[in-house]
Amino acid sequence: MTSQTTAGATAPARRAGGWQAALLLAGSCMPVMGSVLITPILPQLSAEFGGQPGAEVLVPMIVAIPALMIAVFAPFAGQIVDRLGRKPLLIIAMFAYALAGAAPALLTTLQSILISRVLVGVFEAAIMTVCTTLIVDYFHEERRRNKYLGLQTVVTTLGATVFIAIGGALGVGGWHTPFWVYTIAAVIGVLMIGGLWEPSRHDSTDTHVAEGVKVRIPWGRIALPLAVTLFGGFSFYVLIIEASYLVVGTGVAPEDTRTIGAVAAVASLATAAGAFTFARIARLTPKVLLPIAFGLQAIGMAVIALMGTAFIGVGIGAAIASAGSGLLLPTLVTWTIAPLRFEERGRVTGLWTMAFFLGQFLTPLVMQGIVGGVGSLPAAVGVVGVGALVAAGLTAVVVARPAGATAPVAAA
Repeated sequence: MTSQTTAGATAPARRAGGWQAALLLAGSCMPVMGSVLITPILPQLSAEFGGQPGAEVLVPMIVAIPALMIAVFAPFAGQIVDRLGRKPLLIIAMFAYALAGAAPALLTTLQSILISRVLVGVFEAAIMTVCTTLIVDYFHEERRRNKYLGLQTVVTTLGATVFIAIGGALGVGGWHTPFWVYTIAAVIGVLMIGGLWEPSRHDSTDTHVAEGVKVRIPWGRIALPLAVTLFGGFSFYVLIIEASYLVVGTGVAPEDTRTIGAVAAVASLATAAGAFTFARIARLTPKVLLPIAFGLQAIGMAVIALMGTAFIGVGIGAAIASAGSGLLLPTLVTWTIAPLRFEERGRVTGLWTMAFFLGQFLTPLVMQGIVGGVGSLPAAVGVVGVGALVAAGLTAVVVARPAGATAPVAAA
């Protein structure tokens, strides 16, 4: 049952602006920083701990395990968000993330570093869930909401490139040094204390469950979006993980990080371009946008499969597929979360975050299996492209057009 809160219980809405958006976008970058900041120092970590049993698996887990923790704990963060509030959880998570993230700068054992990375993932789950929920809470008007959900992808994508560069530069001073960058979360947390507010459960511009009605997760509405998001998280990360190996497969030397980095930068810019485009074409609805996004991924991956031994083929294919990925992510968020009522939004955002990051975590495992089956990485990327093409066709057929009655009320 959906209704506006009664007239006597309504409250005027505070109107969020660019400062609130900037804080939430900065917070959204923390899970990305957790994944990519330390990738340039992985060889140093392997050299430091390579003699320990299982190091060949445990060292890469320093990067991968936060994504798994996000997938595991995001639903619990969503429960807290809907029951106890948004802002308190976000502030606590930002300061805890800063401590856990910076801890390896002072740690000396692989086991203790892994424990700190588990905690980083737990706090990332809370940060990502709350930041996305608050973007929808604060920006009810469709045009502004779409703008900032698109910018969330843009900022996190470009941020990933910046964080890789920072990690590489600081890594010259030793593998401990880049971990100090995580303390920036505490600075952002201080700014959030004064710049953000807890949304009112009686905000008259939002949609609400009627007083006294038990709020259940709307599984019938979100099951399909979550399933598509799981695959979307996988297809989104395929080229992020495999691009450098594809470039090396064309004959580029592994030590030629400038050329490898150039391809990664082009793909990153293409992702940002796709996300920028979302706000301008969001009126087409997910029924149209999802097939376009998956279709671009399919085309780009097909180019790689057919021209995977040529450097130019990998570059062009990665750019096309990444543009599709940039359009895909804000489309998935909007499709899943935008129609929801205030009292259920946090839990569903947590479930969406779980699905997306589970897809991310599974990407290297699934790709390893596909490569083993088809014999080469370009061919495996082509297989994923076929899957993206199937997803494009299925979403064009089964995704329903949004019902106007369930859309959130626009902010004044």
